[in-house]
Amino acid sequence: MSTEPASPPIPNADVSVPRHLGIIMDGNGRWAQNRGLPRLAGHRAGVDNIKRILEACVQSGVQVLSIYAFSTENWRRPVEEVQGLMRLLGLTIQRQLNELNRNGVRIVHSGRLEGIDPHLQRQVLRALEVTRNNSRIVLNVAFNYGGRAEILDAMRRIMREGVAPEALTEEMLSRHLYVAELPDPDLIIRTGGEWRLSNFLLWQAAYAEYYQTPCFWPDFDEAELAKALAAYAARQRRFGGVPAATNPQATPVAHA
Repeated sequence: MSTEPASPPIPNADVSVPRHLGIIMDGNGRWAQNRGLPRLAGHRAGVDNIKRILEACVQSGVQVLSIYAFSTENWRRPVEEVQGLMRLLGLTIQRQLNELNRNGVRIVHSGRLEGIDPHLQRQVLRALEVTRNNSRIVLNVAFNYGGRAEILDAMRRIMREGVAPEALTEEMLSRHLYVAELPDPDLIIRTGGEWRLSNFLLWQAAYAEYYQTPCFWPDFDEAELAKALAAYAARQRRFGGVPAATNPQATPVAHA
């Protein structure tokens, strides 16, 4: 599903802070299993952690937070777990929407709503509408999302518009993505110790920095976020070019 584009965030003058941060929230099930709890208890703990990290992002100067909530591949999980995740999303919207709205969070959605329970679809659409004018931070929820599906959906929309193949550009494809006006992510964090992108923001993350931590998502707190942001600040982003310090004639590449 294509949602209404979010308003572009204000340019971030401090390039040491990622303007757009993406998080692959991995490790909920293992966190629960290590405590002798059902996997869904780990997902509940993971959902509770989003609010903490969202506020920490605001305090750090991050303007867009994208979270990988449910992938197109997650439908392969046991039926009981999938149903529990859907209920959990609905309850989370019901319980936290008003608070998020009061705190100036704008919620946008990346992914497909087709095939989702109609009641849950209405809840998601209401969350987008209620928060559409907020500007403190954008929370991009990647739900029923896959990077390949997003690119495929964008290409289908372009083809329906009758665009000739030779007229297709990267900028045109970018304009047809789910939330087209969000800046590309500067930093992708994956918790839980894995090193995969797992089909997350494949097009947008072409030049994103990547940070991996063994910390399970429910335990990923403000201190862990600070470590990731410090690692990002220490890196030199070249976007395929060479550092200006070693090539004085080079034109500096703008921060993504």
